Amino acid sequence: MTKFVAYRSSLFIVGMVCLFVLLLRAGQPPLFPVTPPSLSCSPAPCILPNVQVSGGTQAVNTDAIAVNPANSSQLLSSGNDFNCASLQGFYASSDSGSTWTRNCLTNLFNMSGSGNPILGYDLNQVAYAGGTDVDTFGATVVVLSTSKNNGTTWSAVKRVVPALLFGLADRPWLEIDTSSTSAHANSLYISATQFDTSLNSEISVSHSNDGGDTWTHVLIDAKQIFPAVDQFSDMAIGKDGTVYVSWMRCTANFPTGDCGGTLATMMFSKSTDGGNTWTSPSQSATFGLTPDSCFCAFYGNLPNTTEPVSDIPVIAVDNSSGSRAGALYVAAYNWTGQFMQVEVVHSNDGGASWSLPVPVAPATATKDQFQPWVNLASSGKIAVTWLDRRNDPRNLDYQPFVAFSSDGKSFSVNHALATFLSVPRLIGNLRTHVWSGKTIYAVWPDTRTGISQDEIGGAQF
Repeated sequence: MTKFVAYRSSLFIVGMVCLFVLLLRAGQPPLFPVTPPSLSCSPAPCILPNVQVSGGTQAVNTDAIAVNPANSSQLLSSGNDFNCASLQGFYASSDSGSTWTRNCLTNLFNMSGSGNPILGYDLNQVAYAGGTDVDTFGATVVVLSTSKNNGTTWSAVKRVVPALLFGLADRPWLEIDTSSTSAHANSLYISATQFDTSLNSEISVSHSNDGGDTWTHVLIDAKQIFPAVDQFSDMAIGKDGTVYVSWMRCTANFPTGDCGGTLATMMFSKSTDGGNTWTSPSQSATFGLTPDSCFCAFYGNLPNTTEPVSDIPVIAVDNSSGSRAGALYVAAYNWTGQFMQVEVVHSNDGGASWSLPVPVAPATATKDQFQPWVNLASSGKIAVTWLDRRNDPRNLDYQPFVAFSSDGKSFSVNHALATFLSVPRLIGNLRTHVWSGKTIYAVWPDTRTGISQDEIGGAQF
């Protein structure tokens, strides 16, 4: 338990040490440049130019992105931004990602922020931004702010998810029901890991039907008694309003005293009544976690570094009108014993049963793949993005990749979204992508400026 607390409280210190050690590489061109991706859309996809999203002189990581469902030129991105006292930076674009304005979320309690930014748009073109904050009693809670002018100005920050077990409301994720045909259209859902003061854990999902003014909080699984740990939730919402949540469950019984190197179970539950009740948790897959070889990362570290790495079972649903409408997809990495491999499982029966895992990269890609994200276009096309070290013989530096699929059973040729190979420092917990029509926008931590920054790229069909 002591190690768990130390892991959380020392992330910043460890990151700064890594930053100092790696400054010799800062701003330098990649040691192993790769052939630039084709910009021809024949055959598709064409790879979009990279654009820096965040700014400042301090690191940014944990990069997320959302698109306005009513205005595809408006994008919102976020990151754990060390330029902000709240650690929550939010960046808005009104020209499809060509230029960005930047804001820091204000601390609600005038204390040091905790980061973990969340974001999204509703059908009324209201943007939402938030994250975790530490209240005056020392509990970690989730806060939220709104903007009606695409991030130019933001409302006062308010607490929306308390520490239900009186410890931490940790690693939140926001999803908004943007299906106009849903009975719960415009409802907001925030999942989080609730820790008590003994580090026992439980997943919660809070929902609001009035734009975030009032909230209902539901604990959706049995409390896990340490060394069992629930963590890293994600959500998806079907066009009929069904809410799906996935999360990771591990047991801190490895010789290093944590979950690193153990076999994690990816859990699943759903709600068909707007988040009031949830199905009994079930298993979607099991994936190995990378070992904690540095004795510094509770869920394992990125090999050859002291970077803590998360294994979030990211979930997506097919909301098209095609033959696979309603299919579910979960992506995560699996430690093979030699490298981290991104894999996807799918369900055609609403999560009652799941396929075997399918690798996204070809068999020749045997270097680490991490921080995957899965999302679907309105047509049902599946995109998986991740960070990949295949083009560094040392298995150290990475670049973002994307692959596509029509059914989750096999994936296309992998495409690099950047030619620059970034140095792994302060990579954060996650990075995401989003579809807008036939365009996919992805964000990732990029070090081409010498500082880890939120970078955007993508592909277009």
